[in-house]
Amino acid sequence: MIEISGLAKKFKVENPKKLSEQDKKDPRLEGRFFHSVKNVSLRCDKGEVLALLGPNGAGKTTTLRLLSTALQADAGSMLINGIDVIKDPVSARKKIGFLSGTTGLYGRLTGRENIAYFGRLNGMSEQQIEERIAIIADKLDMHSFLDRRSENFSTGMKQKTSIARAVIHSPAVVVLDEPTTGLDIMAAKTVIDFINDLKSQSVPVIFSTHHLEEVTELCDRVTVIDYGETSFDGTLEAFKALSTQGLHASFMASLKQGVAV
Repeated sequence: MIEISGLAKKFKVENPKKLSEQDKKDPRLEGRFFHSVKNVSLRCDKGEVLALLGPNGAGKTTTLRLLSTALQADAGSMLINGIDVIKDPVSARKKIGFLSGTTGLYGRLTGRENIAYFGRLNGMSEQQIEERIAIIADKLDMHSFLDRRSENFSTGMKQKTSIARAVIHSPAVVVLDEPTTGLDIMAAKTVIDFINDLKSQSVPVIFSTHHLEEVTELCDRVTVIDYGETSFDGTLEAFKALSTQGLHASFMASLKQGVAV
């Protein structure tokens, strides 16, 4: 189970004069600090999939990086199966499978070697790594390229390898930052099926996306972040009920009000 309450993170602006006009108009800019995340709260229970939605720059990626312990929060609380992420980040990190949108693969290593390296970082034995890679490769359809050097991978191959690397240690929770962005239809379908498989194993999954059709297909809950604050947090049914004009209209409606269900 993942619980986030009142999460906040600000960054110092070294040279405000170099900010774009759009950034200067952002209400989160206060003096020399930009409050990327001001007040985010959400929860994702065992076996649930939660979609994290919001406009570009809303604070979604910062929120996920805070949860992954890649960044340290300024305020708020985060719990993963009762473990305090802020007070005990080392223990929390062991429970998390995190896919970042910017972390690259080691190009000179094969897909298998990239995944195995992260397995060793997580204290797995060589036999455990081998067995786990075989299972993941089956589910993500990776066998045809698993032993090729990753510098020559397509976008879909890289993303599948990155996901495999994130879940090699069988994490208790999985956090994915736009896992299907840039993928073709077949690769995206494989990733969606993999998320559904995690759900069937009762693993909580949080993923950010701009594709509302994925929300309908995968999700139990929806959280919307707007200007660094939670503007909606509730069930998929409650999200749909925000408008009778479809999910896009529900999303637009969610940006105009603060709703918790």
